[in-house]
Amino acid sequence: MITILETSALNTVQDLGRPGYRNLGVGSSGVMDPVALQVGNILLANQPGDACIELQTYPFVLRFETATSFTVTGIDADITLDGRPVLPWSVETAAAGQVVRVGPPRKGARGYVCVAGGIDVPVVLGSRSTQLRGGFGGMDGRPLEAGDTLTITADSTLVSGYGACPPSAIMDDVGDSSDGRVINLRAIPATDYALFTPESHERLWTAEWRITPQSNRVGYRLSGEALRLHHPIELRSYGIVPGIVQVPPAGEPIVQLADANTAGGYPRIATVIEADLWRLGQARIGARIRFHECSHQQGVAAMEPIRSYLDNLRMMVTHYRKSAQRRNGAKPGDKA
Repeated sequence: MITILETSALNTVQDLGRPGYRNLGVGSSGVMDPVALQVGNILLANQPGDACIELQTYPFVLRFETATSFTVTGIDADITLDGRPVLPWSVETAAAGQVVRVGPPRKGARGYVCVAGGIDVPVVLGSRSTQLRGGFGGMDGRPLEAGDTLTITADSTLVSGYGACPPSAIMDDVGDSSDGRVINLRAIPATDYALFTPESHERLWTAEWRITPQSNRVGYRLSGEALRLHHPIELRSYGIVPGIVQVPPAGEPIVQLADANTAGGYPRIATVIEADLWRLGQARIGARIRFHECSHQQGVAAMEPIRSYLDNLRMMVTHYRKSAQRRNGAKPGDKA
């Protein structure tokens, strides 16, 4: 059991989302940074789809009512366990009654509190993710509040003392922004790309776009010089998935994200590839992003470094946990 002691707005229970219902008007939801959640679940030997707490606002404080192992991924921040500093992206074991505090991030935007066995809230349409707009999933379809209690799936295997390198530390960035102040994203020209002027095409790929305060889990609104169509056009509504870059009449793009609408009608100029959505999910309000054109084949191939990173981490964790069990005298066949 977990008790929330302090939280700000918009912190929610999330997992990898609920695909398969967009045709019924139900978005996928899920974490904004799926790589960070997968890392947390691998570190704790959880199932890939186990739920976590996604943090968007800080500080966040919780108390463990039962002993459990946990990790905080996604961000670089000051994290303490009963006042003792602990490292992000590493596994720690908390005793019953101990308190974890997560401070504002120095790097990244969204943190993921993962616990051994995962957060146990009701499954709705195949997922535990919170759908704030629909008011379902997670904790009664709403953000977490101080005083909330969350059940965690029991796991008698308490192992700690290891961690992961953040993906940003080992995966090559896109583009040439060595100062780290620009987030580079690969994108594929979308269905309506040819409807935009050549000047808009060039602007899309060369300009730096700023994420405005009018941004959230639904989508990031970007500010910059307007993108223009050859002539005004009205489109029939079409299905939307995270990553699509739409251009409203004012000409400033919107990138659809985890809580994306299921349908829309603005012209589509590009789509951020799946392999880079985690980078966008960790972008802060006010950050600048730059799009880099790539092909469909390049977008598919870009997933391979992520799969390799996660596979290597999974192998390391399995080896470490088995070694720890042997040191602790566990019997063969016990859960690793």
